[in-house]
Amino acid sequence: MKTTPTSKGSGSTFVRWGRTSCPDNGTELVYNGYAGGSHFNKPGGAGEYLCLPRDPIWGHHEDAVETYSSGVYGVEYELNQKTLSNFFGTNIRYFSDDAPCAVCRTTRSSVIMIPGRNECYGGWTREYHGYLMSDYEGHKAASEFVCLDIDPEVLTGGDHAVEKNGKLLYFVEARCGSLPCPPYVNGRELTCVVCSK
Repeated sequence: MKTTPTSKGSGSTFVRWGRTSCPDNGTELVYNGYAGGSHFNKPGGAGEYLCLPRDPIWGHHEDAVETYSSGVYGVEYELNQKTLSNFFGTNIRYFSDDAPCAVCRTTRSSVIMIPGRNECYGGWTREYHGYLMSDYEGHKAASEFVCLDIDPEVLTGGDHAVEKNGKLLYFVEARCGSLPCPPYVNGRELTCVVCSK
């Protein structure tokens, strides 16, 4: 999330994970594309998720995999098929569906993702809400926390029955100990909300 000066004044951008469109509350679509990132089980690479555009522009390139390079992979939902309808309805059909993303711009100057809530605090505008996601904590590669939209879409095409296992999205649950319970509950999936002001 960053501040972007425009001809209409300053504003902020944010990524809407799991969707190809922006909220219908005065935001505009900058672009939509493919959620991506470093491989889940490789210790190198970057930790954050990317929203890759559908229309890349190439500079000088060689079409061969280099020995010493970093790769960008697509993102798959890694969600327990038994519980999908409880969290997301029927939008995600398979636990290994591929995730889209949308980069959105709001004229409001500040944007924040709040973990553990699905509503904004007073005076803020809700851009979208959903569930907090990251890679699985047992994998070698680190990742950031992102907010997956409550009404996620999937990328069309490809073989959804086959796991491709690039960058992955898993639910994030509360773990009691240093995190106080209550108010948190051990093993409960955390919600999230993206708010602007």
